[in-house]
Amino acid sequence: MDKADIRRRAFAARAEAHGTGRDEAANAALLREIGDVAGRVISAYWPMRTEIDPRPAITALAAANRICLPVIAGKGLPLTFREWSPGAAMTAGPFGAEIPAEGEMLTPDILIVPLVAFDAAGDRLGYGGGFYDRTLAKLRAAGRVRAIGFAYAAQQMPEVPVEPTDQRLDVVVTEDGPAAPLARARDRA
Repeated sequence: MDKADIRRRAFAARAEAHGTGRDEAANAALLREIGDVAGRVISAYWPMRTEIDPRPAITALAAANRICLPVIAGKGLPLTFREWSPGAAMTAGPFGAEIPAEGEMLTPDILIVPLVAFDAAGDRLGYGGGFYDRTLAKLRAAGRVRAIGFAYAAQQMPEVPVEPTDQRLDVVVTEDGPAAPLARARDRA
């Protein structure tokens, strides 16, 4: 499988889905998947370009949980996470992602993960930097963490290429609800 070709097709599908009113249904599905939680540390992301927007869900979750956003610490490193609250001042981070201008660094136990493409097994294709793979590997080694991919249904591909360092998601949520795994067992065949 050619990662570049899959990314190209997924970016096109995402762009076509973006701005068509699907974000509201997706955020409702995301909140249902996360459930009635309180006192958790939840990481999300600030959307860029045509990424599906999780801000309505994280704003709702912020009432009873601590929310944080990823910060790129450097090439080849796992992400760090800075606390965010509704109305927080934002600043430009690496690669153009908005991050909180200030806030405590937190360790999430639930991650809402952006992606370019995903498949029914819960494998994701990101932008190619490996930041989420390194981060999930580190967090999973330290204890239980839940990784929830968030995307448009149009971003699902029959299969995405997998490398030994890739971290499978626990579930992928789209405007249609949970779309992938799915894979409750973390081991690959």
